[in-house]
Amino acid sequence: MTFLSYAYRFVSNFLFMAMVYFSLNFMDKYQQKAIVAILVLVYASMRTVSALRSFYFYQRIERLEIEARRLAVAAKVPDNQRKQVVGEVALLRRHGEVKSYIDLLFLCLIVLLCLVKIIGS
Repeated sequence: MTFLSYAYRFVSNFLFMAMVYFSLNFMDKYQQKAIVAILVLVYASMRTVSALRSFYFYQRIERLEIEARRLAVAAKVPDNQRKQVVGEVALLRRHGEVKSYIDLLFLCLIVLLCLVKIIGS
C-alpha cells in the first residue's frame, strides 16, 4: 500500500508538471506564457511553503516519539506494546517525509520550467 501511495504522488506531480510544460509550450505570445508561468509559480510557492511546514510538523512528531519512549519506560509499559505504537508513528512520519520530498522535487522542477519559459522566451 505504501508503494501505491508513493506511485500516486509521483504520477500526480508528474502529470501536473506535464500539464504546465505543454500549456507553456503551446502558447504563442510571450505575455500569455508569462502570465501562466507567474500563476503557476504562485501556486508552486504556496505548495512549497505547505511542504516545508509539514517538515516542521514531522520534526515535532519525532520529538514526541522520543518523549513517548521515555515516558513508556518510566511508566513500565510492556515492551512489545510500546514498540508497536512508537514504530507505527515513526513509520507514518517517514512515509509523510518521503511524500513531501517527492512534492518538493517536482515543485522545484516546475519552478525551473517556469523560469526558463519566462526568461528564455
